[in-house]
Amino acid sequence: MAIPEFQTFMRPVLQEVADRGPVLTRDLTVIVADRLGLSEDERAEMVSSGNKTRLFDRVAWAATYLCQAGLLERPRRAVLQITASGREALQSGPDRITRAWLQEISPQFRVFSLGASADEADAGIVAGAAAGALTPDEAIRNAHRQLDEALGQELVERLVTASPAFFEHTIRELLVKMGYGEGRHAADVLGGAGDDGVDGVVNLDTLGVDQVYFQAKRYRQDIAVGSGALRDFFGALALKDVTKGIFVTTARFSDSARLTAEKLNKRIVLIDGAELARLLIRFSVGCRIRETYKVSEIEEDFFE
Repeated sequence: MAIPEFQTFMRPVLQEVADRGPVLTRDLTVIVADRLGLSEDERAEMVSSGNKTRLFDRVAWAATYLCQAGLLERPRRAVLQITASGREALQSGPDRITRAWLQEISPQFRVFSLGASADEADAGIVAGAAAGALTPDEAIRNAHRQLDEALGQELVERLVTASPAFFEHTIRELLVKMGYGEGRHAADVLGGAGDDGVDGVVNLDTLGVDQVYFQAKRYRQDIAVGSGALRDFFGALALKDVTKGIFVTTARFSDSARLTAEKLNKRIVLIDGAELARLLIRFSVGCRIRETYKVSEIEEDFFE
């Protein structure tokens, strides 16, 4: 018997996490395999790249989809626990949980799975994608975006649970890889006692005459950074007599915080958790390329 496709794993994953409380993903793989009665050969079957078992891959994706739909959450690294919405889904949801059903009940999952904005998802603009009416090129791009979304979510979750010092050094490395910083000391972390309200500095020229200071704040993703934090950072920049700053957070910025940043007479760039995830992936900070797929096409000049 072939290993079931990943949607078949979603309800068993949700049920086992509900029954057992917080559970490690690696333990969940064995638990779900036992629940489905998979043979040893099926458990050992590898994906085409050969870097993980097909069982682990499908359990992991089932868990990712359930997290994106708000039915599961990750309280800490590699640990899953059920949410109130997840318990409600077990009580009133279908016997088989599918992507289509998750799209029906969860606007945030529609955004994740279809690549639309929340307004577009609610308006049904992407109904064609939901129905599978994607060209092969579109399907590849959509799958790639989902992989990046899932990776970005895990990157931010890892940073939230890391130490403040680790987070500050991660932001320093990211800014340097983005091309900011010149000279022997391109960027330095200043966080700690006596940092005067800034966490690091980036030298924009070799001698460090032109500088940008950054603030790095680790918060849960459901927290909004308010305007008070922006005003404090503005004050810290004034003490340093600089006109440019970067405020990075794993959370999000409130509307008032964004408005405050626009009105201040200093250039402050805001990077929230979603943008941070995209930048970490783009500049390969905390992640690496696992596989590369090539899509070929006809070379017209060859036939002329």
